[in-house]
Amino acid sequence: MAPAKKSKKSVESINSKLQLVMRSGKSALGYKTTIKALRNTKAKLVIISSNCPPLRKSEIEYYAMLAKCTVHHYAGTNSDLGTACGKFFRVSMISVTDQGDSDILSNPQ
Repeated sequence: MAPAKKSKKSVESINSKLQLVMRSGKSALGYKTTIKALRNTKAKLVIISSNCPPLRKSEIEYYAMLAKCTVHHYAGTNSDLGTACGKFFRVSMISVTDQGDSDILSNPQ
């Protein structure tokens, strides 16, 4: 039971950090804008949902490796990630370019 609580708590902490980034920082939602941010080396963190297609996920991880950017695999689905961002649509991935008041870049978990 304890590990399930820990994972639930980590999901809640990443959600609260993500809400703070959406309010005070700069981020880009979606595959195309994440690719653009990684190509321009502006992205500092990429968050990928759990049900993102494997080929797309590996492509983003490769671009992130080239851009020296960290990748966080979100525990929830793309609809959960969209809800965590405060949007009413599904989001497959997010690239954080400016963290704002959040400390998401120091410890994404």
